[in-house]
Amino acid sequence: MTTPQILAFSVIGLMMAVFIWDRFRYDLVACCALVLAVCVGIVPFDKAFSGFSDDIVIIVGSALVVSAGVARSGIVDMMIKRFFPNLNTPHTQLALLLVVVAVLSAFIKNIGALAIMIPVAFQFSRKSGKPPSLYLMPMSFAALLGGLMTQIGTSPNIVVSRLRAEITGQPFTMFDFTPVGATLALVGVVFLIFFHWLVPERRNENPSLEEALDTKAYFSEATIGEASPAEGKPLNDLLKLADGDAVATAILRGHTRMSPFPDVVLKSGDTVLLEGSPDALDRMVSNAKLKLSGKPIAEPTERSNLISIEAVITSESQLIGWSARQLSLSNRRNVNLLAVSRKGHRLNERLSEVRLRAGDVLVLQGSRRTLPAFLQELACLPLAQREIMLGTSRRAYLPLLILLAAMGATATGFVPVAVSFFCAALAMVVFRVIPLVDVYKALDAPILIMLAALIPVSDTLRATGGSELIAGWLGHLAAQMPHYGALALILITAMAVTPFLNNAATVLVMAPIAASFAQTLGYKPDAFLMAVAIGAGCDFLTPIGHQCNTLVFGPGGYRFSDYPRLGLPLSFIIIFVSVPLLLFVWPVT
Repeated sequence: MTTPQILAFSVIGLMMAVFIWDRFRYDLVACCALVLAVCVGIVPFDKAFSGFSDDIVIIVGSALVVSAGVARSGIVDMMIKRFFPNLNTPHTQLALLLVVVAVLSAFIKNIGALAIMIPVAFQFSRKSGKPPSLYLMPMSFAALLGGLMTQIGTSPNIVVSRLRAEITGQPFTMFDFTPVGATLALVGVVFLIFFHWLVPERRNENPSLEEALDTKAYFSEATIGEASPAEGKPLNDLLKLADGDAVATAILRGHTRMSPFPDVVLKSGDTVLLEGSPDALDRMVSNAKLKLSGKPIAEPTERSNLISIEAVITSESQLIGWSARQLSLSNRRNVNLLAVSRKGHRLNERLSEVRLRAGDVLVLQGSRRTLPAFLQELACLPLAQREIMLGTSRRAYLPLLILLAAMGATATGFVPVAVSFFCAALAMVVFRVIPLVDVYKALDAPILIMLAALIPVSDTLRATGGSELIAGWLGHLAAQMPHYGALALILITAMAVTPFLNNAATVLVMAPIAASFAQTLGYKPDAFLMAVAIGAGCDFLTPIGHQCNTLVFGPGGYRFSDYPRLGLPLSFIIIFVSVPLLLFVWPVT
């Protein structure tokens, strides 16, 4: 081994050890590894920040913004309500969730697809009486499997495509991953549907602040408009949109107050007094096109600047003892009161007539620029850093059209993936699908920084000849193996490394080694590169190897040991199915 090779192995080995130690966040570790590689001379000064201009960073960041736009639109939840309104058994609910998550993950980032469907899983959990753990881990695994189907489904596919372009001069195209990926997704989803019982039922015994706040019941009111789908239908049809998370306390028709019997037929102009969670109220208002309390406070061109914020009234607030009508919040302050929550009390009067008290929690709608100043002036404190969709405008079908346009442009080869999805992310902002300020919330900065820092670090193995050296060692190990054994060795190695590294980092380290390994044995590299992408995309053994698994760990109340109970047999299935399938689709000779 040469001195540069020893230094490259040392830097990457130290980086992997710190990743496994898990005391520091992965983006900080990656940046420190980059600085160390520059200091010891294996990354030239002029290449230190080359990763920040790499297409991988653009594609991953753009995909996150597109995912946020689709999630914000609520179109997935709306379509499930429309086409599958009567799913009541946990088995059918789980099957629908797994199929939808897997299909979505093929076209948007799998972490984004999972995030879109988690609220639906909680709705199904409440409806069936089963704990969320029944749904969440299988959904996470389905998201990982679905991401294998296309180039943009998951970061490993994006990374391995770029590395193939460097090795062979031709990147993998959008749907090169589909024959193998779709088969694996189908087999995996079928396994998860029938063997989800391998995961014990768990409940989250330590809910986060946001989860605890979700149990808070808000009082609100909404009016039936002439264009509302709820007009002419019984009240029960409107309440079904809330999946049992909201109730009606009264119906106001002119000067008449009516009891909220389920069979009361709603008419245009009726005002329904509602009580429920913010998400349930939002589903009712958005799907039934109801009008909330207050008046329009922005022109149509400025509606994307409207936000809804939860705030608690402090003991020093000037709002105490006054109602929204007396304060003329809509007229004088350009703020709408959308909902009120008062601990231990059910409010029965009109929302505008509720006299506010210290400790009341409000949902206020206003301009993104002026609402924070209003809260400060009247001594109201923002309650939680979470997005409240109640009262915010959304465009249901536009994000889907933008996504389909980007997919079509990429699939036809009209424009590269990076340009296509950057334009799609930009369109989400230009057409006000997602407010500009929320774009930077959607970007997963730690992942992007880690990718940008690791690209030049991982390239040190290739630049110093280290990848060829490892490939030679593996070649000696596989010398007596048939070609399928050599391919299985690479797949298992990538799958074993992924729990300890980020999946994109695994590809950056393993893909050059796999290509050199194939060249040493005299094989074509395509199947081996695909094996690395599959192995890196299939971490079913830990909650830390992939963000999807981490995302469901807390809400599902899982233990670390729960993951291999379902993930280990799934991993074996992936290995046994992948190897012959890869050899069939991507012959090595």
